[in-house]
Amino acid sequence: MSPASDHFSSVARAYAAYRPRYPEALFDFLAERAPARELAWDCACGNGQATIDLAARFDRVIATDASAAQIAQAPPHPNIDWRVAPAERSGIPGATCDIVTTAQALHWLDIDAFFAEAVRVSRSGALVAVWSYGGGAVDLPAANAIFQRFGREIVGSYWPPQRHLVDEGYRSIPLPFDEIEVPRFEMAESWTLDQLVGYVGTWSATSAYRKALNEDPTIELDARLREVWGNPDEPHRVVWPLSVRVGRVS
Repeated sequence: MSPASDHFSSVARAYAAYRPRYPEALFDFLAERAPARELAWDCACGNGQATIDLAARFDRVIATDASAAQIAQAPPHPNIDWRVAPAERSGIPGATCDIVTTAQALHWLDIDAFFAEAVRVSRSGALVAVWSYGGGAVDLPAANAIFQRFGREIVGSYWPPQRHLVDEGYRSIPLPFDEIEVPRFEMAESWTLDQLVGYVGTWSATSAYRKALNEDPTIELDARLREVWGNPDEPHRVVWPLSVRVGRVS
């Protein structure tokens, strides 16, 4: 079982509700450069944060995750085949995929084994795209200071060791493909206080904190944010720069 399932199975419902959406421009960029638009594999798909957008651009998407709880939260879609499967054994026939993606998940995988599987399932010229994002930033300075402190100091020691790969934007990972240049992308949401706290509740570090101390650190986070937020139902902009790396299989 993938390590990702250990971190996120218990918060699968919240993950589906509170994770930000990736920009449409990213999927347009990938679809335009794929050799065809017949089949995509979205690996470690969670409950479909990237899968739905791929399905709008590819005829068929196979979406796999090691967590049955995550797949159970995925919405039915006529173009998507949801499967419980590990990254290194997708069950997909060889040389069939036009693109392989993994969104905010490469650091949880056996990276070399995943890349080998991506090569196996890819047709010549297919893309392999991986991307990640950090905690983000809130446009209300006082709230952002509390938010950043929570990630660094309150749950900071509970981030798994793989987290450094996200902080590095996956730049330290060698891609065994011909890498192509990618423009800058970012995610942005207008969130209420409850939505921001709900998102923080899906962090792997928050889950590890709860398990270790048997208490929920987002309760105090919520209280501190309410002191500076104003009307809790008033949304504020939250932005996450995306780190995207894309390679082409020869």
